[in-house]
Amino acid sequence: MPQVFAVEDPDDPRLEPYRAVRERDLVGRQGFFVAEGRVVLEKAIAADPAALVSALVAAHRLESLADVLAGLPDDTPVFAAGQAVMDKVVGFPIHRGVLAVGRRRLRDPADLLAGLPARALVVGLVGIANHDNMGGVFRNAAAFGADAVLLDDTCCDPLYRKAIRVSVGAALTTPFARAGSAGDLVAMLEVAGFETVALSPRGALELRDLHPGPRRAALFGAEGPGLPDDILTRTTSVRIAMAGGFDSLNVATTSGIVLHQLAFAERRVETRG
Repeated sequence: MPQVFAVEDPDDPRLEPYRAVRERDLVGRQGFFVAEGRVVLEKAIAADPAALVSALVAAHRLESLADVLAGLPDDTPVFAAGQAVMDKVVGFPIHRGVLAVGRRRLRDPADLLAGLPARALVVGLVGIANHDNMGGVFRNAAAFGADAVLLDDTCCDPLYRKAIRVSVGAALTTPFARAGSAGDLVAMLEVAGFETVALSPRGALELRDLHPGPRRAALFGAEGPGLPDDILTRTTSVRIAMAGGFDSLNVATTSGIVLHQLAFAERRVETRG
């Protein structure tokens, strides 16, 4: 069980990583991330407890969080503060009363793909700049068993505090890596033997007619511009059939529909057989 340190002074230097959280969201944390809330902390501990540097909790929540905090390494400090002190340190009313700071783990995209099993599902993201959408896609990736997520270099940060929260901690548990340009990302998937489908309202094939193989990758682009034309021509372009008057969905919603289809396609074939 990690040691708990009671903190009464909002200027305590040990709380520096938690100071002015929203302002630091904007400027970045130089190799660290912030997890917020009980569920996200549980996911972070389950994924990599050694990555967590410390935790800051509201003192009145210590007892209810004892089982979660017990999962931290013994040398990870837990700071307990009164609600008023915690709010002042963080810079806003932190109703969840639970924060933790962790150290980022960088992955090589080629190594990540090489380590996947023979049957694997990968998500590729191009130009996703909205943190809500990023978190939503990661949540869907975890829900439907995606093995990894690759991001091009124009995507926003999956470990931005809001993205982690929207993902319900999935951004901490689903392996991901930056893969360079969109073209580089697709090339890596090709080398690793993945059949890549690219989602677009202009897709040549309807999703329901897709019969993917054992190594499947789904590419999603930003709302509005979508995926570049050269990526659509290089992959199997796929569309989702919709009622008249609509031709597109929110990218997070789209990812949920597509990943469900890809995750269970083989099971449906086996059932029919």
